[in-house]
Amino acid sequence: MGASLGGDDEDAIVDINITPFVDIILVVLIIFMVTTTTIVERSIKVELPEASTGESVEQDTSIAIQMLADRSLTLDGAPITWEKLRAYVRSERARTKAAGTELICLIGADTVVPHGEVVKIIDLVRQEGVVKFAININPVPRPDEAPPEPTP
Repeated sequence: MGASLGGDDEDAIVDINITPFVDIILVVLIIFMVTTTTIVERSIKVELPEASTGESVEQDTSIAIQMLADRSLTLDGAPITWEKLRAYVRSERARTKAAGTELICLIGADTVVPHGEVVKIIDLVRQEGVVKFAININPVPRPDEAPPEPTP
């Protein structure tokens, strides 16, 4: 039989083959799973204080400042000195102000860091004109919101 040039469409393929699409999606899923584990491994271990109240903060106009147990500072996970931190906060404050938004500083400290050291960080960002800041915590359930005891 052979191919015909006429308008005979009886053998036209009308089904959509989704197998290649599923293959691509599975490959993308595997890539996300592999890269997510490497992102988690690169985090800095800080024991944040626990609190039952807390709110989420916008990430696009915020910077994360942390003080580790040895009292060293990090800015968005990278080590930084006090002087460089002040200069960075000043430049980010100017950038966000020019964009019409406000800079928010997310301040975190290990549980062994004295309160006075956290106050130094807050004082630094306030001196640079940042009026909004948040303290990082590990959320825990409130005592009045504890799940009910299972009945035997």
